[in-house]
Amino acid sequence: MFRKISLANLALVVGFILAAVGFGAYFTDRPTLNLAGFFYGIPLLLGGLALKAAELEPAEFSEPTTPEVQLLREHQATETQNQVRKDVTRFRYGQPAHLDDALERLGLAPTDEERPMLQGLREVSLDGAYGLILEFHSPLIPLELWEEKQAKIATFFGPGLHAKVSQTAEDQIELALITDAKA
Repeated sequence: MFRKISLANLALVVGFILAAVGFGAYFTDRPTLNLAGFFYGIPLLLGGLALKAAELEPAEFSEPTTPEVQLLREHQATETQNQVRKDVTRFRYGQPAHLDDALERLGLAPTDEERPMLQGLREVSLDGAYGLILEFHSPLIPLELWEEKQAKIATFFGPGLHAKVSQTAEDQIELALITDAKA
């Protein structure tokens, strides 16, 4: 639940309320509330604005996860799959894009302009194995480069899974991180 709450919005609301109380207290000659509003409200309001400027919203599931797939996740998902799923579905601060560091290390984001952008994700069962599918908008990185990096992607995201890359539409790449049944 807390993963879906924006700290920036929370700081903005609380900061605005405290600052408004401070201004109200200033004009009604109440020095204690005045100080509390100014010393806590205004910095919190400014901090909320700074967080809002650096906020990266969570990626959304493109389709709901079925109870069967949730059960499969509980039994088969690797620690890395769970970490990736949790990281991309929460608010992030100070990052230009989800998985930016991973894409850079894999050689799939030579520049900020060429970086593929995560648009969504979904969880599926693929031949009885748990699969986490990451949906990227990748207009400047061709499918061929993704396919070349497929083995490196599987190694990067850890043991116990393999990666499968596919193109669903023009500029749309799906990266499936599939639990390895042999592991």
